[in-house]
Amino acid sequence: MRNVLIGISVLFWVFVIWYAWDQTIPRAQYGVIFFGIILELFVLTELMELAGGGRGYLPTDVKRAYGPGNRIEALLLTFSAIDVAITCLYVATQFQALYVTRQGRALQYEIYMAAVFTLVVIYLTWRSFGPTFLSIILLGIAYGRWGMFAPGPLSHGGIGWDRLMRVLVLSVGGFFGFLTQLVAAWIALFLLYAGFLKAFGAFDLIMRLAFRSARYIDSGIAQTAVLSSAVVGSVNGSQTANAGMTGSFTIPLMKRNGMKPETAGAIEAVASTSGQVLPPVMGAAAFIMASLITGITYADVIVAGLIPAAVLVVTIFIAVHYVSVPQLNDTDPEALIEDPMDRSEFVIESLKYGIPLAILIYKLGIEQVTVMTAALWTATAMLATGTLVPLIQAAIGTSGESVGTSAHRSIWETLDGAREGVVVLAPVAIILGAINGVVDILTATGVPTSISLTLMDLSGGVLWIAAILAMIICIILGLGMPTTASYTIVALLIAPTLINQFFLPELAGHFFVFYAAILAGLTPPIATCVAVASGIAGADFWKSCWEAIKISAPLFILPFAFVYHPEIVSAQLNGQVLTSGAFAMIGAITIIHGINYPFSFETSITLPARFAFIVMGIVIMLYPSSTVQVIAFALVVAMYIVQAFVGRPDPTGVFRSKIGTSSGRQPRPSESKRE
Repeated sequence: MRNVLIGISVLFWVFVIWYAWDQTIPRAQYGVIFFGIILELFVLTELMELAGGGRGYLPTDVKRAYGPGNRIEALLLTFSAIDVAITCLYVATQFQALYVTRQGRALQYEIYMAAVFTLVVIYLTWRSFGPTFLSIILLGIAYGRWGMFAPGPLSHGGIGWDRLMRVLVLSVGGFFGFLTQLVAAWIALFLLYAGFLKAFGAFDLIMRLAFRSARYIDSGIAQTAVLSSAVVGSVNGSQTANAGMTGSFTIPLMKRNGMKPETAGAIEAVASTSGQVLPPVMGAAAFIMASLITGITYADVIVAGLIPAAVLVVTIFIAVHYVSVPQLNDTDPEALIEDPMDRSEFVIESLKYGIPLAILIYKLGIEQVTVMTAALWTATAMLATGTLVPLIQAAIGTSGESVGTSAHRSIWETLDGAREGVVVLAPVAIILGAINGVVDILTATGVPTSISLTLMDLSGGVLWIAAILAMIICIILGLGMPTTASYTIVALLIAPTLINQFFLPELAGHFFVFYAAILAGLTPPIATCVAVASGIAGADFWKSCWEAIKISAPLFILPFAFVYHPEIVSAQLNGQVLTSGAFAMIGAITIIHGINYPFSFETSITLPARFAFIVMGIVIMLYPSSTVQVIAFALVVAMYIVQAFVGRPDPTGVFRSKIGTSSGRQPRPSESKRE
C-alpha cells in the first residue's frame, strides 16, 4: 500500500508541476481537482495507518486495514473516498455552470450532494486535527445557521441550509475557495521542496550544524534544539507538530546532558514556535499574507519579517543560554555525531541544499517572478541537486558507492520525497479548506463588521486597550491550529479592525495578529505546543508553561512594537527602520536579562532589579518617543554597570567560554572547591 501511495503521489506532483508550468485551466477549477486528489491521498494514508504502515503485499495490507477493530473506520474512509471522487469530479466537470451560469442557484440533488460532502470534510478534518478544530468548524456552521440566537451585535438573521451548502461547496468557494486555491498554486510546491529536503537528508545537515555550535558555547546542546526546531518548524507550518517531530530527538538529548525535563520541554516548545515566524517561509503564512494585502509582494513580506525574526531569534538564544548553562553537563560535541563528516563532504552537502535556496532568493528578490514560478524553480532545483550530486560523487569515486547503487538510492529518495510532500501537504490542505468554509460563512453573516464594532465599543477607541483585546482574541482563535489556519482566521476577522478603525498600516496590522495568533501554542491553560513538548519530556505541564513564558517573554511584547513603531515591519530597511529595530532588540534583550539572568543580590534587591530591567525593556521596545527610549536605554546601561560592579560576577558560570580550555568547559566554583 505504501508503494501505491508513492505512485499516486508522483502522479499528483506531476499534475501540480504541469499546472504551475502551463496554467491553462482556471485556478478555481484547478483548486477543485487539487482538493479532490489530496483528500483521496489523505484517505489512502489513513488506510495505510490502519494496515500498520502498509509495507507488505497489497492484499495483505487491505485485509489488515479492513480487519477486526478497524472495519468501521475503514468503511467510513472508503465512503469518504467515493464521495470525494463523485463530488469533486462533478464540480470540476460542471464548473462553468456552477461558477458562472447558475451562480447563486442550485438543483436539489446538488444540495444533497454538497451536504454529504460537507459531512465528509468535517469527518476528515476531525481525523486530521481532532476534536478541538472539529468544534470550531461545527461552531462556525451552527453560528451561520442559527445566528439569530447569538448575543448582542453578533446576532444575525441566520442562513438557510440550502444557502449554506451553496456557500460551502456549490459556489466553488467555501471548501474549494481562496485558501484551497492558494495551497494548490503556491504552498504545495514549497511542501514538495520540504519533502525533498527531508528525503535527501537536509535535516541531518541542520543537526550537524547545530551540534558543531556546541564546540564554541556551553549552551550548545540546548541551542541545537533551538536551531533545528526553528529551521524545520519554518517549513513544517505547525508548531505543535514540529514540537512532536524534532522534540522526540532534542528533548531526550537535553535531558541526557543534565537539563531538567520542564526546561527541556519549554525550550523545544519556544523553538518550535519561533520557527513559525522565520523567513522565507514563515510556516507558509508568508504566502497567505502576500495574497491578502493589496499591493504587497511576497518579497515585501519577507523583508518586513526580517527584523522581528532577528529580535526573536537573538533574545531566545540569550534566554536559552541563561537557563541552560547552569543545568547542562560537560559534553563532547563530537560524541553526538555517530557518522562524522569531513570538511569537503560538508561543503558539498551545503551546496546541494544551498543552490535551490539561492535560486529561490534570486527568483523572488531579483527577478521578482510569481511565487508559483519561484516555487517551481526551487523544487525542481532541489530535485536536480539531490539526485545529480550523489551520482557525480559516485562517478568520481568520492562517495564510496557505485553509480548504480547511488542511482537506485537517489530514485527511492526522490519517490520518498514525493510521498513525504503529500503527507505534509494533506493536513494543511484539509484544514485550510475547512477554514475557508468557516470564513466564508462568517463573511456571509457580516461577523467581521460586528467584531470590529464590538472591539471599538469595548476599547472606547483607545489603541492600547484595543490591541490588548485583539491579542487575547487572536490567542483564543489560534488555539490548537497550525500557523496558516490560525493566521488566516485572525487576518480576516481581527486585522481589518486594527487597520480600518485604528489606522494601523496593513503590514503592521497583519504582523500583529500573526505574532499574536502563534502565542496560543505557549499560552496556558491550553498551550498545545507546550503540552506536546512536556509530554515527551515527562515534565509537569504548568512548570513547563512557566519556563516557556520566561524564555519567550519578548514574544508577548513584540506585537505591540508593531503598533507603536509600525516602521519595523514596513518592508523597508532605511535608517529609521533599523533604529526602531535596534531599540526593539535592546528592549527585548533587557526583558530577557531581567527575567532569566541569575542575579547574585539578596532577594530584597534582586526582585526590584528584575522589575526595573523588565519595565525599562518594555519602555525601550514600545514607547513612541525616541527621546524616552534613549533615556531608558541609558538607565539600563547604568543598572548593568551597577550589577557588574556591585554583584558577585557570574555566580553560576553563565558566561563561561570554551575557548582556551582543554575540555571545552571552565569548572564551576563548586566543582573547583570539590577538586
